[in-house]
Amino acid sequence: MKANPPPLEKLIRKLAKLPGLGEKSASRIAMHLLRASREEVDSLAEALRQIKTQIRTCGRCYHFTDGEICAICTDPQRANGTLCVVESTADLVAIEQSGAFQGRYHVLQGVLAPLDGVGPDQLRIKELIQRLETEGIQEVILATNPSSEGEATAHYLMKLLQNKAIKVSRIGFGIPMGGDVKYVDQVTIQRSLAGRRPVD
Repeated sequence: MKANPPPLEKLIRKLAKLPGLGEKSASRIAMHLLRASREEVDSLAEALRQIKTQIRTCGRCYHFTDGEICAICTDPQRANGTLCVVESTADLVAIEQSGAFQGRYHVLQGVLAPLDGVGPDQLRIKELIQRLETEGIQEVILATNPSSEGEATAHYLMKLLQNKAIKVSRIGFGIPMGGDVKYVDQVTIQRSLAGRRPVD
């Protein structure tokens, strides 16, 4: 016999399906919501409804937006000829929060993964090529992740862009700030050494 009433069990099961949440975390959240005011729970429910009814992908870069074109794409200060290609909106947000990039983005909405049936036609590669021809792009920064799929995607894009009059660069990978060399994996150390640069 379950200790919780069925509606509470149902909520816990639904919450436990969210990334990063196990059953214990889901139970804590469910108990918090049970103790919260009706207004607070209604406000959360409305926010969840709104993301499904009001959020869509930008018609230009495929980032999330509540309009046709996102704020980054419509910002004239961002039209500097540099385009950063990322796998997902989560990657875009991480780069944006760093404040290190002031150009525009293109979200591929995935990576090449032939074993999972994901080829070039399932990604936003065709749209990327169209943007290069219409937006005066001078540099493409490939910011896919250093996974085997991310590397394969970056390599595919490099080959695709090699005959175009556009500078193509790849983000650097290496030992993170505050990292300890003796605890870093071999691949990261190899990349750090391969990507070394002269000291000014």
